[in-house]
Amino acid sequence: MKVVLGSGAQHLKEEIRRKVQNYGKELLEVEIKKFPDGEKYVRVPGEGNRVIVVQSTHFPQDEHIIELLLLGDALKEKGFEKLIAVVPYLAYSRQDRVTKDGEPISVRAVMKTMGIYYDELYVFDLHNPKTLEFFPGKAVNLSPARAIADYFKDKLGEGIVLAPDKGALERAKAVAEILNVEFSHFEKKRISPTEVQMTPVDIDVTGKNVLIVDDIISTGGTMIRAANILRRMGAKKIYVVATHGVFAEGAIERVSRAVDELAVTNTIPTPVSKISIVKDILTI
Repeated sequence: MKVVLGSGAQHLKEEIRRKVQNYGKELLEVEIKKFPDGEKYVRVPGEGNRVIVVQSTHFPQDEHIIELLLLGDALKEKGFEKLIAVVPYLAYSRQDRVTKDGEPISVRAVMKTMGIYYDELYVFDLHNPKTLEFFPGKAVNLSPARAIADYFKDKLGEGIVLAPDKGALERAKAVAEILNVEFSHFEKKRISPTEVQMTPVDIDVTGKNVLIVDDIISTGGTMIRAANILRRMGAKKIYVVATHGVFAEGAIERVSRAVDELAVTNTIPTPVSKISIVKDILTI
């Protein structure tokens, strides 16, 4: 099995290079550049039958998506028969429904287009896993729960894992079960058009370390609010983790000031991408 890295996965290259042979795979070096007019150019040397293309579609999202398609076309042209796309962070995944007349379901458009070239699709912690149905081939939503648990097991101790809302409870549960600790979620109650009350459900955090787990952090407002509540309730140390660090400007600094540690996985390169998902990629 060959492995090809797009420019959206170059931050994973050194770790993949060190470990790839241990998993019976071979890393292919590809040529990727940009023409003066902004168009992308890709070239894939080497031969093979099966290939994994790793391409995270973080900013610039559209450029990384187009590059993924060009790599797929180049590999088909070279005679590769089975193409597997591993997309650690899938752009447009939150645009999964029509809210106003005339809108597209953007994640559907992206997945269907990828299906022109790729036989299988692997993503991490997709915002809405049901949207994998839009991909015409085999599609798998990978969980980073094991990697997150391994990173925090010594820090959290006999602590508690919390989800910021009920919708994220399964994510928190997966991490908590590996760590063999309690888990719960915050209940949100709207007090006014501008005020939301958050309280942990049926759990006492007094004197305990707490890990808040979510899929995406953007502005960090929810995590800061949750951390402040936990401080008032007597929590000891507060850790925040997410799969995807889609940070708005200043979000890392704001969240870091409110908690004892902020960490995300390296699906997207950020200053706090401390948890690696490379092992999960190489075991595909």
